[in-house]
Amino acid sequence: MARNIQSLERAAAMLRLLAGGERRLGLSDIASSLDLAKGTAHGILRTLQAEGFVEQDEASGRYQLGAELLRLGTTYLDVHELRARALVWTDDLARSSGESVHLGVLHQQGVLIVHHVFRPDDSRQVLEIGAMQPLHCTALGKVLSAYDPVAHSEALESDRKPFTDRTVCELGEFEQILDITRARGYAADVEETWEGVASIAAPIHDRRRMPVGAVGITGAVERLCRDGELRPELIAAVRDCARAVSRDLGAGRF
Repeated sequence: MARNIQSLERAAAMLRLLAGGERRLGLSDIASSLDLAKGTAHGILRTLQAEGFVEQDEASGRYQLGAELLRLGTTYLDVHELRARALVWTDDLARSSGESVHLGVLHQQGVLIVHHVFRPDDSRQVLEIGAMQPLHCTALGKVLSAYDPVAHSEALESDRKPFTDRTVCELGEFEQILDITRARGYAADVEETWEGVASIAAPIHDRRRMPVGAVGITGAVERLCRDGELRPELIAAVRDCARAVSRDLGAGRF
């Protein structure tokens, strides 16, 4: 029978300790609880911290679970329950808006499309499930970057390259857009990723009020905009859809 790898066992024990104890623990507390030398415990913590599984409070020096571990914990929800809960609501959104609907989750440094409802007309369309979209310029990506701290970090570290003349790449301006997104509860992309195409997206939260995805509509600028502004009834429809899926996931009212 194969022997277990001791360093992995110790790392797993450390994560369980941080998950089940106080909000933050110091190095001495962790080492003592796991019967480890401080140097050994510190080495494991540094590795977990480098991978985003553990975070260290700068003021106190204490450790807590990191955002990457929390994101991994919602993977099953993201790709299974999220999509299942959203099926009816995304179909309704496509019918009411007349546009295609996309459901996206954070994956690596982009947005992974996990569900796609075609625009309800006879035009030729391509199924985009499994496609990746950038975080910094798409409506889905901006929503995730605004509400999910892991997505925010990924967006800041990624190469925010321009796709059109309207793409926002400068860090300060991008952060302002995320502030606006959080303030109004939705994100927009008007020809920032594709010429002639606009999109609107809103965040989906789970029962812990954690952001687990985003839902949005995409279509021609002339259909989504009126007099140079996004149509308010479409914004309301997207936000209503996101709230409905969030409620089905146990998030309650927003």
